[in-house]
Parts: sequence; structure tokens; C-alpha cells
Amino acid sequence: MSLRHRIRDVLTDGEGQLPLGLTLVCAAIAATLVFPLAWLVIEATTVERDRALDLLFSPNTADILLNSLLLMGGVTAFSIVLGVPLAYLTVRTDLPFRRFWSVAAALPLVVPSYVGAFSFVSAFGRRGEFHDVLAPLGVERVPEIHGLSGSILVITLYTYPYVYLTTRAALLSFDTTLLEAARTLNHGRLAAFRRVTLPTIRPAVAAGSLLAALYAVSDFGTPSIMRLPVFTQQIYAEYRAFGSDYAALLSMQLLVVVLVVLALEWAVRSERAGGGDDAGQTTNRVSLGRLRWPATLLPAAVSGLALLVPLWILGLWLIRSETGRRPSMAFEPVQVLNSVSISAAAAVVAAMVAIPIAYFAANHDSPLAAVFERATYVGFAVPGIVLALALVYFGSGYLPWIYQTLPLLVFAYVVRFLPQAVGSSRTAILQVDQQLVEAGRTLGESPGGAFKRVTLPLTRSGIVAGAALVFLTTMKELPVTLVLRPSEFETIVTQIWRAQETALYQYAVVPTLILLVISGLSMVVILTQEGGKEGL
Repeated sequence: MSLRHRIRDVLTDGEGQLPLGLTLVCAAIAATLVFPLAWLVIEATTVERDRALDLLFSPNTADILLNSLLLMGGVTAFSIVLGVPLAYLTVRTDLPFRRFWSVAAALPLVVPSYVGAFSFVSAFGRRGEFHDVLAPLGVERVPEIHGLSGSILVITLYTYPYVYLTTRAALLSFDTTLLEAARTLNHGRLAAFRRVTLPTIRPAVAAGSLLAALYAVSDFGTPSIMRLPVFTQQIYAEYRAFGSDYAALLSMQLLVVVLVVLALEWAVRSERAGGGDDAGQTTNRVSLGRLRWPATLLPAAVSGLALLVPLWILGLWLIRSETGRRPSMAFEPVQVLNSVSISAAAAVVAAMVAIPIAYFAANHDSPLAAVFERATYVGFAVPGIVLALALVYFGSGYLPWIYQTLPLLVFAYVVRFLPQAVGSSRTAILQVDQQLVEAGRTLGESPGGAFKRVTLPLTRSGIVAGAALVFLTTMKELPVTLVLRPSEFETIVTQIWRAQETALYQYAVVPTLILLVISGLSMVVILTQEGGKEGL
């Protein structure tokens, strides 16, 4: 194919020329989203060559890389080990109280991992609450919670729901008549699962595993609390110590790791297997027999450990909150107001920016539309500490008047979480009956007028849902908030982090409970999206 034809394919959607105004708007948005990372590359390339090589190949860097890879691999593997069996048990078997365990297995997602981390340290550390409980029984030591093993345990407990939810969704739409056909061909239950069910749900497992892997490699709070030197923790330490060159080089290494993870997931996801629909569903479930009640121990143990430990520790801190008062650490209602206002601003801006991208991607089958939509995912794939560092370099070096201001903080949130708004809006736009839009055009409306009077009202719920998701994830974002907020701008997460750093955990109780309530609202939204009798 000639270059001329390739350019024509990019600039058309198979039916005619792309709308110039909308194309330019989407191009400007995409360029703005990718722009911050360019300054990170520039900062990394300005490091002197010999010094860069010394830093990149130092033993400390090797340890950081190894720890990060082991953490990511361990969390991903154990998330699959927990998520897939839990999804299978709650969808395909006669597990007692299936609906209850379906919700309970998803609830750990509402707990930020850094909240789980300092709860587990307080419970299972050397002088933790669990040690005090066991001491009268003659138990002098408990397993060490700090380090790599503790980090894998904690992050897995709060990320396996990604694998669980995506696998559950695939099983709910799975054509079970295929299994019945396999059984008639003398395949046992295990063989039928391995040869029929597993290949079908593999893309869903891969999608959930990608989210778990990206979360693990980009998590900043848990490794810092667990004293595990990884990329995110070391980048933040170098930033605070003014080691900008080393922080930039580590950020570039971390970006390479993220790109490799994305490439591996793409390779797995490209081998798609078709699923079924409601017509292929049956009500027959796998009978667990004598294992029916013992099988409940898996969801009970996993969800109980992830949820009850933080609640137990928060309850203890709440009871003891009268001791050791320090007025400077006291929680203030303005922190909730700051969190809500900045998150609401990010949600509104993200929803507005997402509309043209989502509309363009939904209505034009062009490579250019795909490029613009994929550009919105760059910030989501990049760890928050890396994005924050890139904006620090840009703001402090070229626009000092915007550095550490609320507009820059809102911009960072939008870059980070825009895909959530784009995905929700695009889905809503795809569901609009195009005949209604065409009817509006025949009545004399311009394309913009038809969108305003027909498409926008019909997609309002999807746009609002996307904005709500951005709002809720912004409330929990830690590294971007710590690095880019104005010096006197305290939020819920900064209060929690201050209490953790000073080991005055009683001052984290109220903000943590507020954050958990808000996160719980997001989980309600997620779970209610599953339709049908088997939905949650």
C-alpha cells in the first residue's frame, strides 16, 4: 500500500473525511496527555553519560529492579490463584450463600492498599497487637511482616478482586452448553475445565492480571510502609533528597517495565476465544458434594483477612484515641472539604475532556481515532509517582508560577484517570440509536446541534458514571497528591500518610473510615453493573 493510501486511511473512517474541528480537538487533547512524559525523557537524557551508567548499573539499582519484578510477579501470580477459584466458586458451583460470598470477595477492593499495609504492620509487626494476643500463650515471635513477603501478601489481598471481577464477568457470559458437549465426549470435569472453560476465560484473566501487575509495580504506599526498596519508593526518596537525575533514570526504567507488561498482556489478549450468551446458559451448577461447606473457607479466609484486620486495628485505635494527644496532628473537617472539592474538579474536567474523545472513537472507525483513544491510557498505565515527577520537572523548570498549584494537581488527576471517563462515555455513546441522530439531522440540526439535543441527553448517565469513578479514585490517590499538592493543602490521604509516618496511627482513624465509606460507594456502583439474575 502506498504512503498516500495509508494517509488517506488514517484521515478517513471508511465512509468519508473525518470532521476537521473534532479531529483537531482530539489531537490537542491526546498531545496534552502524552506531553508530560516528554519532559521526563528530556530530564533523563540530560544526565551525564558516565554518571547515568554508574547509576543504572549500580548494585542498589539492581536490587530495586529485582524487588520490583519479584513484587509484581508474586502479586500477579497469587491474585490469579485467589481470583480465579473464587470467581468459579461463586458463579459455577452450589457454594452455600453464593451471593453473600460474591460480594464479600469483591469488597477488599474498597480498602486502599496503604491502609491495609499499616493495619497489618500494627497487627503483625514485632510489637503488634497480634503478638500481644499470643504472648500469654507462650508464642514469642510471629512471622516477619516487613519486606518482600509482607508486601506481596498485603498488595495481593487488595488487588486480587481485579482478577476475580473480570473472571466472574467472563464466567457469567460463558456458554455452558459447551461444557455439556465436552462431558458427552467423555471428558471429565477437570479436563472439560482445562480444555473448554480456561481458554474461554483466559482473556478476562489476563485483563485482571494486567490491572494487578500494574497496581503492584506502581504502588507507592505499601512498599514504603513495608520497608521494601522498589522503584516507586526509591523515586520518591530521591525526589525528597533532590536527587533528580537518579529519580529520572529510575522512572525511565520503571516505564520500560510497564511497557513490557502491557506488551505481554496484549500478546495474551490477542488470542481471543469466543464466549457465549444468555441463550447458551443453563441453571445446572457443579455440585461440590461433601466439599460444599468446607469450600466456604476460601472466601471466608481471604475476605475476612483483608477486611477484618483493618477494622480490628481501626477499632483499637479509635478506643485508644484519647491517649497521647498531639494537636498539630488532629484531623480537621477542611481536609474532607479539600479532598471532595479537588476530586470533584478533576471529575468534571475529566468528563468534559472525555466527551470529544469518546464520541470520536465511537463514531469513526479510523486508525487516528484509535490512536487518540489509546493516548488517554498513557497516564493510567504510568505509575502515579512517575507522572508526578514528570510534572515537577516541567512545572518547576518552565512554568514555576503553576508549580504546586491546584490547577496542576487537577491536571495530573485528569491525565491519570481520564480512561475511566472515556470508557464509560464511549460505551454510552455506542448504545445511542443512530436513527434518532439521523432524525435530528433531517430536522435541520447541525452535527453539533444533533449531539447536544439528541446524543448528550441519552448518554448523560454514562458520562455521570465515568465522572463518579474518576472522583472516587482521585479521593484515594496518594503519590500524585503528596508530590504536587500546594504546601498547605491537606487532604484525607495526606492526613493518613502523616499519621503513618509519625506512627501516631490514632490520627488516621477518622480519615480512613471516611475514605472507606467513599470507596464503598464506588464498589456499590461496580457491583450493580452486573445485570441479570446472576448479577450482584
